[in-house]
Amino acid sequence: MTIWEMLAVFAAGIGAGTINTIVGSGTLITFPVLLATGLPPVTATVSNALGLIPGSISGAIGYRAELAGQRRRILRLGIAAAIGGLCGAVLLLLLPSTAFETIVPVLVALALVLVILQPRISRAVQRRRERENTETSPTGGPLLFVALLLASVYGGYFTAAQGIIYLSLMGMLLNDTLQRLNAVKNVLAAIVNSIAALFFLFVAHFDWTAVVLIAVGSTIGGQIGAKAGRRLPPTALRIVILVVGTLAIVQLLLR
Repeated sequence: MTIWEMLAVFAAGIGAGTINTIVGSGTLITFPVLLATGLPPVTATVSNALGLIPGSISGAIGYRAELAGQRRRILRLGIAAAIGGLCGAVLLLLLPSTAFETIVPVLVALALVLVILQPRISRAVQRRRERENTETSPTGGPLLFVALLLASVYGGYFTAAQGIIYLSLMGMLLNDTLQRLNAVKNVLAAIVNSIAALFFLFVAHFDWTAVVLIAVGSTIGGQIGAKAGRRLPPTALRIVILVVGTLAIVQLLLR
């Protein structure tokens, strides 16, 4: 890489770490930059996955206050994230690059619709549980486990807008604040990236310059995102999710 390309990758890492912590979709910043430096798509994908791990961990640490009392939830959903992330990493090496990309915009659009409707859906679910005298499962039950496992398969494969999908699913099936769910999202993203990257270490080629630049940049961005994201009220956070998700769809359709 030239010095200017290195600076661009570093800046993209900061941007990705920031946006991943707040919402998700940071890959849509780093991935095109890596391709522009001349990296092959698969090398760019695996290098990006490894480089974003420190950013995900940094964001989770920044949200540590919101993680309090969620140990059981994280352990259960983390298992789904780990299994799904490994499956997605395997699929990246087995399937043609267009296999998932054709349905990604649809998945992101569906997630955005769920984010918009989430308060209404949550109230309806809560009213139904009150009528049936049943309590909300703190872990979301089998439905959320399976849904997050499938979302993590996608996350291990490409990761773009993965956080938005996580937030929409947890928002519907868990009775908790959006900020606390966002904290869980950061932990799950860190798990998926770590599992996928660990698998790639043995079977894929990395560009270590890109990995280091994104790792350092995303670590800085994770702290920035945590400070900015936790100050956003639920409505403002949903607006940010919708804006980023819409931009993600547009970029995916134009690729």
